Parts: sequence; C-alpha cells; structure tokens
Amino acid sequence: MELSRKQFGLGIIAAGLRARMTSQHGRAQAQGTPPSTSNLPTTPSGAHQATYFFKNSAFEYVMLISLGRAYHQGGNIGNVLYVIRQIEDGNFESAYRAVMAAGDEARATAEESARGGHIESARQAYLWAQNFYDSATYFADGSGDPSRITTAWQMLDDCWLKAIALFDPPIEQVSIPYNGTALRGFYFRGKSPAEKRPLLILVNGSDGSLLDMWMQGAAGAVARGYDCLTFDGPGQGYALWKQGLTFRPDWEHVVTPVVDFVLSREGVDPRRIAIQGISQGGYWVPRAVAFEKRIAAAIADPGVVDVSTSWTATLPPPMLEFLKAGRKDEFDGYMAQMLDPTTKAALVFRMRPYGVSSYYDAFRASMDYNLMDVVGRIECPMLITEPANEAFWPGQSRRLYDLLTCPKTLVPFSVSDGADLHCEPKGYGLRDLRVFNWLDTILR
Repeated sequence: MELSRKQFGLGIIAAGLRARMTSQHGRAQAQGTPPSTSNLPTTPSGAHQATYFFKNSAFEYVMLISLGRAYHQGGNIGNVLYVIRQIEDGNFESAYRAVMAAGDEARATAEESARGGHIESARQAYLWAQNFYDSATYFADGSGDPSRITTAWQMLDDCWLKAIALFDPPIEQVSIPYNGTALRGFYFRGKSPAEKRPLLILVNGSDGSLLDMWMQGAAGAVARGYDCLTFDGPGQGYALWKQGLTFRPDWEHVVTPVVDFVLSREGVDPRRIAIQGISQGGYWVPRAVAFEKRIAAAIADPGVVDVSTSWTATLPPPMLEFLKAGRKDEFDGYMAQMLDPTTKAALVFRMRPYGVSSYYDAFRASMDYNLMDVVGRIECPMLITEPANEAFWPGQSRRLYDLLTCPKTLVPFSVSDGADLHCEPKGYGLRDLRVFNWLDTILR
C-alpha cells in the first residue's frame, strides 16, 4: 500500500495540545516563505469560529489563556495585550522571543520588589513571569529549537518556587511517597478557621503547569475555605523533567498514595476529600475514583472517555489500518516522510510525556487511556464540565455523563458565557462559581 502526500492529508490533533498546528505554516518555514495565517478552527466543528488576535489557532488559544489568568492576578492585561502585538501570526520564533522577553521583564520586577520588601508586589510579578514562561513552552518546539522548552520550564519553575513563600499563608512544598520514590507536591492552606477542613486534590493535564493548578482550582478553593494539594504525577512537570517519570494510564496507583498522604496531615476532614482533573486529567480523575473509594466527590474538566481519539481523529484510513494491524515500520515511515515540520514539532511535544520516540508507539500508548472497562465502578458524585467549542475531546463530556451510573452533573459553558473552549480559558471566575457551588453542596 502506498500513500501520496495528498492521500495522507494529515492534520494531526495531538492529545491535549492546546491548539492545532497548521501544515501550511510548516511548509512555509521549510521554504523560507512567510508563515501562513490561514484561519484554523480550535475545534473540528468550528470552521468559521471567530478569533480575537490570531488566525493561527495555536497562538490564539495560548494567548487567550495568558489573558484569562489575569482574573487571579496571573497577568497584567495591558502588558499581555502589548506582547500580543509583538507576535507575528504563525511565527513561532517571534512568539517564543516575545513571551520570554516579557517573562524576563516581569521576573526582574518581582526580584526588585522582593529586595525592597514589597511582598505582595513581588508575589504578583512572579505570577506574571510564570504566565509568560508557560506560554513559551508551547512555542519552543515550533521555533525549531526543542531544547528551549527546558529553558522556559526551568524559568517557570524557579519563579513558582520563589513565589510560594510570598502567599498568605505560604504555599508549602511537600514530598509524597510514590513507588519507591517521591512526587513533588504543594499544599495550599484554605482561608477557614475550622479545625477540620475539606480538601481538594488537583490533578493537572498532559502539559499543564503549577500555575494552572493555582489558576484553575486552588485560588478559588482557598478563598472558599478549602485546603488544596497538587502534585506533579508521572509525565508532568518536575516528575517528567527532573525525575524521568512518564505517563501511566492506571492513575489510581498515583492517586491512592496521594490520598494516603493527605490523610496523614492534621486539619484534613477525611469525609470531605474531593478531586479535580483538568484537560487530560479529565481521564485520570474518573479512572482514579473508579478504584479509590475514600474520595467523596470528583470533577472532570472536561470529561474524557478515550484519550486516543484526539490522536487518531484525523488519521487517514490507511494509517489507521497500519496502526490497528501493528505495522509499526510502515506507520513510522509514512509519518516521518509525510508530516510537515510544524506537525512533527507538535507531536514531539505530545510524545515526550509518554516516554517514546516512535510515532507508532505514541499512538498505540494513547489507546490504553480508555475508561470503558472501569466507568461502571465509579460511585462518588461527579461534575463534568462541557465547554462549547471543545477542541480535543468534543462530545466526550456528554459521553462520560451518559455512561456514569453514580450521582452526576453536567455543567455547560457557552460562547455567551465567555467560557467556551477547552478548560474555559476566558472564564475562570464563572468556572470557579459553578464548580465550587456544586462542590459546596456535595460536601456539606
């Protein structure tokens, strides 16, 4: 069987990637021509979806996140808008340089404030710096120098570690025993005087940062009296970059040691432990609570039944046949031959946490992340978000909701809410309101 480039027609949507990359942009880079700015939807069904800043949907989505973080003091809106104007649409080098420079500037402001004893100013500026450094991790591979991602991640992590002591109360770094080693975690003390407090465990996605855990859960939770714990699990953040731990589908073996750890701490109400997963965490959390019965409530944002669909949705039929038949050499050969540089960069980004270098191995590994065999074992109440224009797992929130037999709630987010798109990047305030109103009721 032979495939032409036209037959290949591959517009990969890699699992959890926060935007589609355009093959036109990759060809333009290879030919030395200006990058393409042709509009691509941030969801397969949204071909005519409006954009605010960029026709390249990868750039649009990353910078919408950057703006949305301003709700929890993670960005200076005017500065973010200025940086957006410095970025050439579709040019990854331009984007990487602009956001790294802005991160460096914000970090310098934070350090100057800290030296002057201006604690709150330093805390906020460190968050601004993290915002830009996190954006840089999404532009690094496409810039042609993948090593830049470790530079951006290290700056992001350094700023986080400097910021945590500046919170009131300080965020506590913890070590969670796990499988012969330890996971790095962070404990957030809620604003409640109660002797025993509810606790929310925060599970990140395939590429999220610790800043995301503050923005998409901890900030809203501590303001409402919850304690929180987040951690870098296998394939995430510190566990990936410093410990060499890679993804595993059986996330119950990650969450159970985390629950053991939180129950060893004073102040945690063992009857009111909840868990939330964002992005690919929308698979890991339902998987975990199917087995871990000490958790009283769970949140999936969004619901993910089958992670692999965001990898395989746009594979041409012959490539799907190679994948299903185990024809690794042919699959990898065609991928290497037919993919443009930008899509290859996107896949490199997605494949790292799986710990594989073969395209075939990555696609096959994603197929192990499926809830169908365990979803019937979930007993605790679940909330599933359903944002309009979900890009990576469209329809799966509804599918998970329909499969569940436990108490369940499906919470839609619409375009008119200003909270559409994957993980509601423009609507953190509304997201907090709806999620915590539900959780308050469940854990009452």
